Amino acid sequence: MWDFESENTKGFTHGFHTYPAMMIPQIAGKLISDFGTNANILLDPYCGSGTSLVEASIAGINSIGFDLNPLARLIAKVKTTPIELQSLKLHLHDFDDFLFSFRYGFKKTDSIICPDFARINFWFSKDVKQKLSIINNYIENIENVQISDFFKVALSQTIRETSWTRNNEFKLYKMSSEQIRSFKPDPFNKIAEVLGRNYLGLEEYISRRKENVSTALYDCNSCNYISKRKVPNSSVDIVVTSPPYGDSSTTVAYGQFSTLANQWLGFMENGRMLDKNLMGGIAAKRVKTFSSTVLNDIVNDISKKDIKRALDVVAFYSDYEKSIKNISNTIKSRGHACYVVSNRKVRGETVLTSEVTKEFFQKYGFSHIDTFTRKISGKRMPRQNSPSGNTGKKESLMNTEYIVIMQKI
Repeated sequence: MWDFESENTKGFTHGFHTYPAMMIPQIAGKLISDFGTNANILLDPYCGSGTSLVEASIAGINSIGFDLNPLARLIAKVKTTPIELQSLKLHLHDFDDFLFSFRYGFKKTDSIICPDFARINFWFSKDVKQKLSIINNYIENIENVQISDFFKVALSQTIRETSWTRNNEFKLYKMSSEQIRSFKPDPFNKIAEVLGRNYLGLEEYISRRKENVSTALYDCNSCNYISKRKVPNSSVDIVVTSPPYGDSSTTVAYGQFSTLANQWLGFMENGRMLDKNLMGGIAAKRVKTFSSTVLNDIVNDISKKDIKRALDVVAFYSDYEKSIKNISNTIKSRGHACYVVSNRKVRGETVLTSEVTKEFFQKYGFSHIDTFTRKISGKRMPRQNSPSGNTGKKESLMNTEYIVIMQKI
């Protein structure tokens, strides 16, 4: 029921930009349909590139998204913004002419200034770097902010696909020397392809998006604090979200994934610093006792094998519980929290995040409605790791998702 294996997960604006561990839109849509009847406000406290926010706007529900990654907020903003299509089309035609003038030498590159951030020459060839700079120069001169942001998202995707990163990875790794020798990308062609695809997606989205719905995006860390001015207590009807599966160093490193685009766009210099600010980014100093008996047993078992990895688990779930506590305050009585999570392995021990999520919410006044399972088929995620710590000894992980449904009492 929840697998959606034959469904198109890139419809509307969902295909604008790749992003790690994206919730597929069919799940968000079904959760909204099943548990968000008559909802006015949806919250996604770890919104990533905005899947649930797009689905909320199609369903006619106002939405709020939190994310610490500026690239994620940009993508989510553009995916939920109904740009005036005729004006966008004029800019796309002008951009084609602009690229044509450089491609055939009618304009010189002497006046184009390339950015100079750390290790730029490690990740980009000279030709790619120059062409990306030409594109960036054009975007910086677009006066319409909505259209400029639309182009920036396409530039970000182009940056990723024309760099020397291994795009099938969830962290930042460089191609092999052999791969680099045969890799001859053209940023001009790539961004034209991305812009054309995204225009069609935006056109489809605008035709389905309900009028008079709003989407608000905030640089908010729900582990620390949620502003009551932005999200008052008991104001949210439904939470639809997919939180991080673990600390960035051992699961999905969102900061590393976004580093190059964030540097080109001037958002931040070091993506690894972003990862440190995410859940579990700051190491725990000692093992603690949680309100979840399931989690306490797991931490105890891991501690017997590797105290450092046990502390990694403690750090992540300490932040996770703080986040759930703060989010719980925002939800109305009888409102729903729908969390799409996965159970991972640490030193051979399965960390039952689905059960931990349930127990954390129960502590803060929620009842458990149901937990559904689905096989993960299309997410950009690690499929294996070395939970034992022995090089070459791999185990599968995070191949099943658990959709945990809680309701505030």
